[in-house]
Amino acid sequence: MKQRRHFFYFLWFLCSAIPVVASEQTIWTEKNLPGLVELYRHLHAHPELSFQEQATSARLAAEFEALGAKVTRNVGGHGVVALLKNGPGPTVMMRTDMDALPIIEETDLPYASKVRAKDREGIKVGVMHACGHDIHMASLVGVARYLIAHKHAWRGTAMFIAQPAEEYGAGAKAMLDDGLFERFPKPDYALAMHVDPHLATGKVGYRAGYAFANVDTVHITIIGRGGHGAHPHKTIDPIVQAAKLVLDLQTIVSREIKPTDPAVITVGSLHCGTKSNIIGDRCDLQITVRSYSKEVRSHLLEAIGRKAKAIAMGAKAPEPKIDTDQGTPSLFNDEALVRRMLPVFQRVVGVENVQLAEPIMGGEDFSRYGHDAGVPIFLWRVGALTLQRLAAWKSKNRPAPSLHSPHFYPDAKETLEVSVMIMVSAALEILQSEHQ
Repeated sequence: MKQRRHFFYFLWFLCSAIPVVASEQTIWTEKNLPGLVELYRHLHAHPELSFQEQATSARLAAEFEALGAKVTRNVGGHGVVALLKNGPGPTVMMRTDMDALPIIEETDLPYASKVRAKDREGIKVGVMHACGHDIHMASLVGVARYLIAHKHAWRGTAMFIAQPAEEYGAGAKAMLDDGLFERFPKPDYALAMHVDPHLATGKVGYRAGYAFANVDTVHITIIGRGGHGAHPHKTIDPIVQAAKLVLDLQTIVSREIKPTDPAVITVGSLHCGTKSNIIGDRCDLQITVRSYSKEVRSHLLEAIGRKAKAIAMGAKAPEPKIDTDQGTPSLFNDEALVRRMLPVFQRVVGVENVQLAEPIMGGEDFSRYGHDAGVPIFLWRVGALTLQRLAAWKSKNRPAPSLHSPHFYPDAKETLEVSVMIMVSAALEILQSEHQ
C-alpha cells in the first residue's frame, strides 16, 4: 500500500507539473505497465552476450521505430540510437545497456533463460540477464512511450541509446569511437539508471561525484629458470617471485596511497608450475586495480610495475612482462545535475525513499559519456526487490542474491513502476525548461 501511495503521489506531481489530467495518467499507466513487464520477460528469456546483441538491438530498434523515432542501428557494434525530436530545446540522452552475462540461470522463473552460446574464446556458456539490463531496456522503452504520448508537455530532443557490451566495459567507447556525438546531437545531459538488489522497490539511491571506480587489469608474466625441484640452487624460481609480489602488492594501498583515497589491488588469478618436483619457467598473474582519481590510478599502475621489476632484479631474473588493459574510467555524477534532480526524485517517491548511496568499486562504462565526451551525466539506482522478499532473505540470515548471481531476479512490475516514472520526471525536468 505504501508503494502504491507513492505512485499515485507521483501521478499528482505530474498533473501539477504538466497539463495532463489524473485520469489520463492512470489510464496510461494501467495500459502500458503490463506491456512493459511482458517486454522485460521476453528480454530476460532471450539474453545475448556482449557484442552479440543482434536480436536484442533489433527488438529495441523496432520498439523505437514504432513510436516514430528516427533510428540508426549498428553504432559501435549493435548499438542503437533513437531520436525523438519535438521542436527547439535541449537534448537529453537516456541510455540502457543490452548485454547479458555468461551465467547459467538458477531461478525458478517461468521465463528463465535456457540460452547457451559461445563466448569470445569459443567456449559454450550459459547466458543470463543477471545484472538487470533487461529491466533497464524495458524501462527505457516505457520512457519513450510516455514521452511520445505526451509531446505537448515538452520541447527538445529525447535521445535514446541502447548500448552494447557494458559488461566488458567496452560498449560506450565503441559507440563514441563510431562517432556517436559527431553523427548525432551531442546531448546537454545524459541520464541512466541501474537496478539495486539491496534497495527495496519504491526507493531510489543517488550519489553526487564519484559513484563507480576506475577499472584496470594488469597481466604480469614472471620469468624464471626451470629445473628439478631437488636442485633449486640451479634454478630461478618464479613461484617464489610470485609469492613475494602478491605480498608486496598489498603494501601499495596500505603504505603508498593516502588512507582517505579509495584503492583496491586484487590478484585474482595466479598460475605456476605443472608438478610438485618441477620448478617451472614462469608464473602468470592477473590483477584487478580499482580507484577513483586519475592521480591514484596512475600511482597504482606505476607501483605494480615497480614492485614486479624490483623482485625480479632481486632474484637475478629477467625483467617480467607487464601488460595493462585500461578499462572503464571512474563514473563521476555531475554535482549540479544531481542537485537539480534530487527534489524531482523526492516528489516522485517521497523524501524518505530517496537515499544517499555508498560509492562502490565496481565499474560502469556510462562514465565515458562524461569522462571522455564531457557531457554532464547522472546514473542513479532503483530498488529491485520488494520489502517482503528482502525480509525473507533477512529471516534466513542471508543477503539477497547480488547482481551477477545466478539466483538474482528483480520484482519487475514494482521496479518498472518506479524506474519509468523517475526517468520520465528527470527528462521532463530538463525538456520542460524551455517549454514553460
